[in-house]
Amino acid sequence: MLVGILTLAFAGDTFDIRLLSEEGRIADPLIPLGWVFFFLFIGFAVKLPIVPLHTWLPDAHGDAPTAVSVMLAGVLLKMGGYGLIRMCVTMLPDQAAEWDVWFAAIGAFSVLYGAFITLRQTDVKRLIAYSSVSHMGLVLLGIGALGDTGLTGAAYQMLAHGLITGLMFVMVGLMYERTHTREIARLGGLARQMPLITTGLVFAGFGSLGLPAMAGFIAEVTVFLGAFEKFEWAVLASILGVVLSAGYVLWTLQRVVFGPVKHDWDGVTDAHHWWEHTVVVGLVALVILLGVYPAIMMDMLEPAIDSIMLRVES
Repeated sequence: MLVGILTLAFAGDTFDIRLLSEEGRIADPLIPLGWVFFFLFIGFAVKLPIVPLHTWLPDAHGDAPTAVSVMLAGVLLKMGGYGLIRMCVTMLPDQAAEWDVWFAAIGAFSVLYGAFITLRQTDVKRLIAYSSVSHMGLVLLGIGALGDTGLTGAAYQMLAHGLITGLMFVMVGLMYERTHTREIARLGGLARQMPLITTGLVFAGFGSLGLPAMAGFIAEVTVFLGAFEKFEWAVLASILGVVLSAGYVLWTLQRVVFGPVKHDWDGVTDAHHWWEHTVVVGLVALVILLGVYPAIMMDMLEPAIDSIMLRVES
């Protein structure tokens, strides 16, 4: 990433993103813009992350405390998607147009691969981490469409995923504080002892699988609408990934909080502090609000996406 940034700065004689985004600013024939784009793409792809550059994420989440997992999933991963849109697409639109089919193919593969691997996880936090790989594939698919709708869907997907996955990690963290285990096989029947935590986890799961009236549904539909005209095959493959996400979310909920009651957890307590209630209720409310009334964020995204599309179309 640093090599790509320095090369662009030397070619455009500035580090100002707005100036470097001007048409004709980076026109030095001696600068291999294809390689610059590749370097930037690889750097941001690791950050996003996408397959096969994703292997750091499950280990990071598995070792991180709850607060770090929430920040990592809710904020830091999105810097990868932001960099792809703000730098790769906005500053190097010609190269982005040449790579669009690769964006779509890698994005669709990440959606499917992440969903299949998620089905095999036995640790709840690693399961959520691999589901993030799948959902970030949708971001790359939307970016690859290089259109108003696709880019808007990619940005909305980053926002929705941050809220939903952040809520899910908070719930798993609260559960871990009480049970001291994240192994799915050891958990079960916790809805009886932890009704509030279970409710938050169920809402997060429904948002993750794209249930209508939640932010995840709006994001996924917008990405699919934006990419379908250009990459029908990638959208159809990604829809299979959404079906798989419903499978692993519902299966996980059944094994962790429903199903037969395990008396090992008879003494555990539900979330009872006011700050725990505030986090759960606040995140659930935002996920539902952005699913029922997406115009709140769409109207904010529209001017930024329009300015990027002017650069791409020119």
